[in-house]
Amino acid sequence: MIKDTFGRVHDYLRISLTDNCNLRCFYCMPEEKYAFAPASKLMQVDEIETIAKLFVANGVKKIRLTGGEPLVRKDAPKIIKSLGNLGIELAITTNGIRVHEMLDELLGANIKAINISLDTLQPDKFLKITRRDLYHRVRSNIELLLQHNIRVKINVVVMKGLNDNEILDFIALTKHNNIEVRFIEFMPFSGNKWTSNQVFTLHEILMEAASKYDAIPVEPEPNDTSKRYMIPGHVGSFAVISTMSEPFCDTCNRMRLTADGKLKNCLFSKDETDLLGALRRGEEILPLIQETISAKAKALGGQFSGVFENIDASKLENRSMITIGG
Repeated sequence: MIKDTFGRVHDYLRISLTDNCNLRCFYCMPEEKYAFAPASKLMQVDEIETIAKLFVANGVKKIRLTGGEPLVRKDAPKIIKSLGNLGIELAITTNGIRVHEMLDELLGANIKAINISLDTLQPDKFLKITRRDLYHRVRSNIELLLQHNIRVKINVVVMKGLNDNEILDFIALTKHNNIEVRFIEFMPFSGNKWTSNQVFTLHEILMEAASKYDAIPVEPEPNDTSKRYMIPGHVGSFAVISTMSEPFCDTCNRMRLTADGKLKNCLFSKDETDLLGALRRGEEILPLIQETISAKAKALGGQFSGVFENIDASKLENRSMITIGG
């Protein structure tokens, strides 16, 4: 097992396949003309498999592929097939743009649940947020996944004054569909111009939901990052990831491997360990993994705590979200 000094067992690895993306969401990517990492700097298929096998041998039970947009990699099908053979739960977070092109690979890897990032149900607002006119393709690919009995989670980053007025519309999607809508509080990262007054909190989301629905809390599963709610008569459910207003660090079991092979022990950690460089030099990387996780802070990467309204985002040391992986 991979444990930290607070006794938290880390058995969930998130692997970013690329910092590239076919959307340009303003809160994720610092600028339109972003310089993506060259292919030589990224983990290759065999390197991803080698590192993943080592994590699995040391207790990892779930791997999630992220990006950027993981499905923009030309060798994504090979990676998905390779990791699908490891005997662990394999999941993926995608913007949904290329799902129809890789459906066979996703089904072949026995992926039963896919997270789709979608921050609005309005095509014009989608264009504003992502700078790409691809809303209807995303919606059709969500329908495609549901038709193939793949459970869909929709990740919605809620920002005050932008899409907080769509909360009820998103919840309505769960009426007849096996969808879990996950509302995510807006978090600070390098270049995303975060301010505390943009955060729409757990309490505010629940108040909005209560204006129309009777939401019933669901007993959390071990290591849950979200607070889940059911609505009587709805096939699906909704949840809130309250990183800013009510963090859930005490039960965290997650590790993050960036596309360039750096291990982060927390989404907000400023330090990272170069596993890929060590692997390419022929060095043992298990001690590096154990040392990195052992050094994990108690909460939020040790960078902030307490009242999120007091956070000075300019003083945080971290990457942009697209280079970390969702």
